[in-house]
Amino acid sequence: MNNLTLTLLMLCGGFAIAIQPSINARLARKIGDYESSMISFAVGTLALAIVVMLAGRGNLRGLASANWWELTGGFLGAFFVTLTIICVPRLGTTAVMAAIITGQLATGALLDHFGLFGLRQLPLTPLRLAGMILLAAGASLIIRR
Repeated sequence: MNNLTLTLLMLCGGFAIAIQPSINARLARKIGDYESSMISFAVGTLALAIVVMLAGRGNLRGLASANWWELTGGFLGAFFVTLTIICVPRLGTTAVMAAIITGQLATGALLDHFGLFGLRQLPLTPLRLAGMILLAAGASLIIRR
């Protein structure tokens, strides 16, 4: 896939991430916060099982050689989804998204700068730092009521 296609897909992913907490929070009103998070992951697991059966090209046997920390993505996803379910009704979707994006950008910059998890190393330049500061300032304006 070319970069334009990947960028458009990530924009769709951003759309999904913005909508998901509100949908999950709505379900949480009916069944509870943690229960809503569990249902979200159960439905996601079912959807991914179908995708793996139809289009999967990997090899699940490789799981046996994975490091323990490589399996923490599911925990981090559950943590994230549960936090959004709890925070969106209290803070609002826009404030939660602003905080998430700021946290993601800061973490991404550190991951890039140090080349963590075997990723390509991209230094934290003054220009990138300025962009992060501006984003954090914008997020703080959005979060304030």
